[in-house]
Amino acid sequence: GSHDSFSYWVDEKSPVGPDQATAIKRLARISLVKKIMKKWSVTQNLTFKEQLEGGIRYFDLRVSSKPGEIGQEIYFIHGLFGIKVRDGLMEINAFLEQHPKEVIFLDFNHFYAMDDSHHYFLINRIRSAFESKLCSVECVEYVTLQYMWERKHQVLIFYHYPLFEEYPFLWPGNKMPAPWANTTNVHKLLQFLETTLEERSRYGTFHVSQAILTPRVKTIARHLIRGLKNTLVHRNLPMILNWVKAQKPGVMGVNIITSDFVELADFAATVIALNNLLLEEDESAI
Repeated sequence: GSHDSFSYWVDEKSPVGPDQATAIKRLARISLVKKIMKKWSVTQNLTFKEQLEGGIRYFDLRVSSKPGEIGQEIYFIHGLFGIKVRDGLMEINAFLEQHPKEVIFLDFNHFYAMDDSHHYFLINRIRSAFESKLCSVECVEYVTLQYMWERKHQVLIFYHYPLFEEYPFLWPGNKMPAPWANTTNVHKLLQFLETTLEERSRYGTFHVSQAILTPRVKTIARHLIRGLKNTLVHRNLPMILNWVKAQKPGVMGVNIITSDFVELADFAATVIALNNLLLEEDESAI
């Protein structure tokens, strides 16, 4: 999985998003501030298509309306506005059309400046983008690849807002817990990942291990120009990847792992390789 999956492009010319504090909105009237914000808002370099081609199958999505804009268009957001959600969904669907056995998870987990009418607009966009590819809510343990292939389903949508109850193809957010360490310290992060795996629900939910470090205000102040990748990601990724390599998938093991800048250091290939441990278990059980 990728963290803030859509943030490969954010618009410096757009207003600062409603996910930001008032003080930052005021500061952002200075053009240099938006350039700095971009360095810290971008957590991925690859487009949706490139991430899919690289093996990413879980997408972490934050969305917002543009306050003051006429209509109900919804955009991806992380500090600054990204592309229209509709365009991202069409890009993902084009990949699925070409790869009918691939299955993806779209996790809509943060909404900003949206009332129910915006949600209905977005949900209809999701439905029209994927149509029969959408998998209705089911007992998590039933949803194997075989189950998906037999029904020609390819997309699971997780929707962290009460309207999910009105649509059979919207899975509730509590089926996709993603505990967040909120630290700049890689040792604290790894300890947190271990602890939350131990607390993982045995049945009934998926589970996201967010292998990400989060900058504090003072981190950004000290390293303004360097940005997220050069300050936190490059230096700590080897330790994070070593933790990943030591994991086992399956019940009470890792399930979905997300990272910033997923193209660095073979992240996706490392996570995908863990599935071989499940195959080895199956063979030894025969």
